[in-house]
Amino acid sequence: MYLDRMNYLEVEEYLKTKDTIIIVTGSTENHGKHNPLGTDTFIPVKIMELFEEKYSDEVVIAPALPYGSTEDLKGFPGTVSVGPDLLTEILNRICDDLFDYGFRRFIIVNGHGGNSKSIERTGLHIYKRGGLLARVDWWLIAGELNPMWRGGNGGGEETAGVMAYDETLIKREYLNEGENMVNDLGENLPTYKWTTVLFEGGSVVIPRPMKSITDNGWMAYGMPDAPSRAEKKWGLEMVTAMADYVEHFLKAFETAILPKN
Repeated sequence: MYLDRMNYLEVEEYLKTKDTIIIVTGSTENHGKHNPLGTDTFIPVKIMELFEEKYSDEVVIAPALPYGSTEDLKGFPGTVSVGPDLLTEILNRICDDLFDYGFRRFIIVNGHGGNSKSIERTGLHIYKRGGLLARVDWWLIAGELNPMWRGGNGGGEETAGVMAYDETLIKREYLNEGENMVNDLGENLPTYKWTTVLFEGGSVVIPRPMKSITDNGWMAYGMPDAPSRAEKKWGLEMVTAMADYVEHFLKAFETAILPKN
C-alpha cells in the first residue's frame, strides 16, 4: 500500500490495526560515469516495488525522499546535497506528522550512507516520543546476506541494482573505466578509501571533496567490485532477496516493545 495512493479514510482504517510505515531515503549524487545520479534512490525504490508486489497488504509505504546528505560528492555536476542538519529536520517533520496520526514504528529503507547519521538522530527523536525507528541500509545487508554482492559506491553491487531497476540507465561504454584515484595529499599520505589515507599502519580520515581524489567518482574501497562484473540477473536476485528480508524484518519489528514515554 502506497501512502500517496491512499485517501485519508484508508489511512484511518489502516491505523486501527497497525502502526508501521516504511520510508525510502536516497540521494541525487554522482556514482561514476556509468551510473545515473539517482542510483541511491532507484535501487531501494525497486526493492520496495518488489516488496509491494508480494506483500501489498502488510504495510504502508511512504513516497521516497530523493535528496540526501552528500557533501563530499558536491562538485560533480548534478549532485545535490541538503546536508545532515536539513535532512534531519526533514525526516523529523515527516515522522512527527505521521506520529501524530498514530504511526509508531518507522522503517527507513536507506540507499545512501551519508544519510545514516541524520536517520539515527531522527530515530532518537522518535524514541523520545514513544516510537521506534529502524534504519535498513540495503547495500550493507545485501553484502551480509551474500558476500559476493558486497560493494562500494558505484561499483558492481550498485550497478547491478540499477540494472534491475532499469538497465537502459547504465552507460556501458564506461563500465571498464577505473576509479582513477590519486594521492591528492602527496605520497606520504596515500589515498586508501573515500576520504581516508594510510599512515604508518593506521588509517586517518581527512575530509575533502571526492572530486580531488577521483575524476570518475565511483569507489569500491579496494574490494573486487568493478562495475564491469555487474549483471541484471544478479541485480534482480539481490533486490528480490532484500524485498524478502524487509518483509521478514517487518514481522519482527512489529513485535518490538515500544518505549514507555
